[in-house]
This record gives sequence, C-alpha cells and structure tokens, in this order.
Amino acid sequence: MANRKRRSARSGRPPLLSPGRPPVAGRNERRRFWAAIAAGMASEDAAVTASVPQAIGTRWFRKAGGMPPAMFRRSAKPLSGRYLSLAEREELAILRVQGAGVREIARQMGRSASTISRELRRNAATRSGGLDYRATTAQWHADRAARRPKPAKLAINAALRAYVQDRLAGVVVTPRGAAVPGPAVSWKGRRHGRRQDRRWASAWSPEQIAHRLRLDFPHDETMRISHEAIYQSLYVQGRGALRRELTACLRTGRALRVPRARTRGRGKSFIVPEIMISERPAEVADRVVPGHWEGDLILGLDSSAIGTLVERTTRFTMLLHLPRMAEHGVDARVKNGPALAGHGAEAVRDSITGTITSLPEQLRRSLTWDQGAEMSQHARLKIDTGLDVYFCDPHSPWQRGTNENTNGLLRQYFPKGTDLSAHNTDALEAVALALNTRPRKTLGWRTPAEAFDEHVRLAHTTVATTG
Repeated sequence: MANRKRRSARSGRPPLLSPGRPPVAGRNERRRFWAAIAAGMASEDAAVTASVPQAIGTRWFRKAGGMPPAMFRRSAKPLSGRYLSLAEREELAILRVQGAGVREIARQMGRSASTISRELRRNAATRSGGLDYRATTAQWHADRAARRPKPAKLAINAALRAYVQDRLAGVVVTPRGAAVPGPAVSWKGRRHGRRQDRRWASAWSPEQIAHRLRLDFPHDETMRISHEAIYQSLYVQGRGALRRELTACLRTGRALRVPRARTRGRGKSFIVPEIMISERPAEVADRVVPGHWEGDLILGLDSSAIGTLVERTTRFTMLLHLPRMAEHGVDARVKNGPALAGHGAEAVRDSITGTITSLPEQLRRSLTWDQGAEMSQHARLKIDTGLDVYFCDPHSPWQRGTNENTNGLLRQYFPKGTDLSAHNTDALEAVALALNTRPRKTLGWRTPAEAFDEHVRLAHTTVATTG
C-alpha cells in the first residue's frame, strides 16, 4: 500500500485506495431496513428487523437524510433479466471453484458463453494479483460500472444555487438594509426544540423558491428547479450542492426527513375506534338531552394550564384548577414521573372527577375531548364519574365547537402568553360565574346558570319521585 501511494505521488494522480467491503454484501439487510422504515418503524426497530446493530441502522438513516436511496425505494425498477444477479454470480463462483469451464457454466446457468467469459474478465477480483472470481466483489464492480453519475442541478448551476441559498438562508435585514443577525445558534445536526432559539434567515420554503423562479426568470429555462430537488440537496449527504446545516432555515428545522408512514403511526395508544366521536350517540348532537360535556385545556406561559368543561345544551361552564407540583422548576426530577406542570393525565383525571361528581348522575352522561395525552386515563375517569368519554378526530376542533367558542370567551380573562398558574380556585370560580350569568342569544337570552339550574332541579325532582 505504501509503495502504491508513492507511485501515485510521483505520477501526480490520487492514490487508488482499497474499496473496502463491497457494499452489495449488505444489500439485503439494507433493503429490509428501508422497507421497515417505509412501514413507519423507528430506525432502531428497523435495524433489529434487518438483523443489523441499532447503531448501524441509525447511521444509515442519518447519512441518507431520512430518504431511502434510489435502489431501495418502492418505486425502484427490478433488475433487468439481461444482467446477472447476485444469486447468479454466487452460482458462477461455485461452478468456477469446482473447475467447470466457461461453456459448461453457461449451459448450467442458461446464459451465453460470451456473457460468462465477459463476466469473468471484467469483474474478477484482482487484489491478490490473479483473477479470482468472488461474487460480492464482482457485484461491486458491476454496480460501480452501471452507475450513471448525474450531478445535482444546484451543484453545476452557480446562479441557481446562489438564488436558492439566498432565499433559503439569506440574512434578515431592516427596512433600511441593515443586517440583523438574530440569536447565535450552533449547528448540532438535529432539530432544535420548539422553545429554543432558531436561526434567523429569509427562510423561504423550497416550494416558494421553486415557484418564484418562474416569475423572476420567465424566459430562462436554466433557472428552474423543483422543491423536491431542493429538499434532497438539503437532506442527502454527498449531493454537493447545499450544506445540511441549512436545514435550520426550514420552518420545521428538521435535519432529517420524517417518513410519511412514521407520522401516520404517531396516534395515541389509548385511542381505540370504540371511543371515537363517530361512535357517540346521536342525542349528543341534538343538544336536547342535558349532561353531555365538552372539555379542553387552555395553555399559558411556562406550561401553565386551566381545564374547561362546557355543557352542550346549556353552555354552562366549569373551570378546573390545575396547579403546578412542588417539584416544578427543580433540576432534579424523577424520570418518567408525573407531569410537574400540573396538567398530566392523573391531575386532569382527579380534577374532572372532583368537579363533576358534585352534579346529579343525570347530568353526567358523556365527555368529548381532543386526543391530548392528558386524557390517557379516560378508562379510570369513566369508572370514577360514570362519564362516557369520546375523542375527536385529529385536527378537528370544530367537533368541539361549544368548547372552542367558550375558550375564546375565556381568553378575555386569561390572555395567551400569561402565567395561568397565578389564578387560584376562587378566581376561576369567579370567572366561571361571570360567563354563566351572561345572557346568551342561543338560550333565548337566558343565562347558562338559569338553564342549568332548571335541569338540576328537574334531576333532583326525578330522583325524589323515583325514590
């Protein structure tokens, strides 16, 4: 190896280094790995499925930017029959070791003798000084020869690359043209947390850049690129165009592309079809029978929260006090312990139970909530209160329209960006009273408190009569 490097130095050419282990040796494992990724698995689980170490799977995923290489995509074309496959090369190697001649090998494999002769001559292993034939080395030679290097458009078009990079990562300036650097954010190769500083840049999206090119250069066809090509230049290493660090200028800030199947698999484990809103009784939508509630959390500064319960028929509102735990803000905390901000599953369950069990049983029929993790203990809540709990579809706040409207009214008292933990139980009861004693057009200008008290009296009368 040292002699080879010295000869390369004298000739002025770069040294020809060993290619190492032929990558085809792990092709089947890689194919299984990317198939598992496409099915929505995490890279560690996909590595176990592919029978490779988890660190290897993570390395494959990060090096590819979360995007499967072309040969492992579902849309990849199968190998044409005119080319030898790895299995055929393995059979050829065995027959060669057994001493079979070229024509004998061709007859047994059903191939032309010229194909076998060419294969033995072109793709033989030469490191030992001879022409030994090894299947994996031959497959590596064939893959390298079949490679069609097509440089990325951004790599060869300097004007297009400058345009894309300036719109994506350009400096933010004042109306007078003075640069505003923003916070200094170091590149860590991963997405920064939602509440951490992000890099300031012009931050056009790749789609905006791709479409704006047609307006800025209507007659220059060389200034065209798709948004997908920009994403690939950002995510895939070795494209030679845009640096991976520029992903910090994207709105999501993702350093890796997230497979679509993985995002579909992020549903809450406590959600089953039997408790979805589609299974809710029709009487709930009619608003005729009282006792059906809608609930949600309104969030404030530093993870503070207040729970809201609204009765669908009367619009009667009850507020849940969710104080922070004593350990909140302390560095030392128990791993996988309760939510210290005060609106974890146990805290919300206990608060709902303590608030709504003061009502007659006839006014505790159902509760509709969004798919927040704070309701993961809905089964225990049903046992404690008798409420049938139903969950809305993802991203469908209109399915809790009464609660959403009430939350809008509550923001008059609890604005966004304020610390909601500053309000004690007495303050919440006072605000709830203010809303419940406000006349409502939908109730014929009666107040929610008047309408709800009527149902409470009717429920007590019914209990006394049947008793």
